[in-house]
Amino acid sequence: MKRQSALVVFSGGQDSTTCLFWAMKHYEYVETVTFSYGQRHSQELEVAKEIAAEQGVKHHILDMSLLGQITENALTSDIAIETKDGEVPNTFVDGRNHLFLSFAAVLAKQRNIKDIVTGVCQTDFSGYPDCRDVFVKSLNVTLNLAMDYEFVIQTPLMWLDKAETWELADRLGKFDYVRQKTLTCYNGIRGTGCGQCPACHLRQAGLEKYLSQKGKN
Repeated sequence: MKRQSALVVFSGGQDSTTCLFWAMKHYEYVETVTFSYGQRHSQELEVAKEIAAEQGVKHHILDMSLLGQITENALTSDIAIETKDGEVPNTFVDGRNHLFLSFAAVLAKQRNIKDIVTGVCQTDFSGYPDCRDVFVKSLNVTLNLAMDYEFVIQTPLMWLDKAETWELADRLGKFDYVRQKTLTCYNGIRGTGCGQCPACHLRQAGLEKYLSQKGKN
């Protein structure tokens, strides 16, 4: 039996789009929320809007540009993307998932929605501390206490690597859609992306692994 309703934290990328299709399978009613925070790949706002419209789900865009004013990183500043061994990549935005999930919860409560779906993943999380399961569970408790509301933060990708995320999209019948329509690239190139940034490397490696395992063309 499907659950009643869910709000998907949605960027229009591979992970969140897979989560959207997962939610559409498991819930009677689904909405999406996208955050504008001064990201360099701002095209994701239009991609998210387009995908939501194509799938017939209500789409919210919230202004979180304050993040770009108080933190410096490669996603909100014009600096080179760097990944150093043993360090969190400079694409990490301090507080991003904390704030996104908190504001998503406020919106969800106003919409009488209790389940919040997010594509965070501890398996392929690039060292981002706010993608860890322990963080999500901790915040879930905090949000419930803060608003006296029974939120459930759903993380369908938490223990999947990128190949398994591609597999999930395939099982949902949306492999080609996710491959062609989504925007994961930090440089704002849809589909296969620029092939150079960390997000593209992770996406492509997972895709190649999955295709190799399944013998797909």
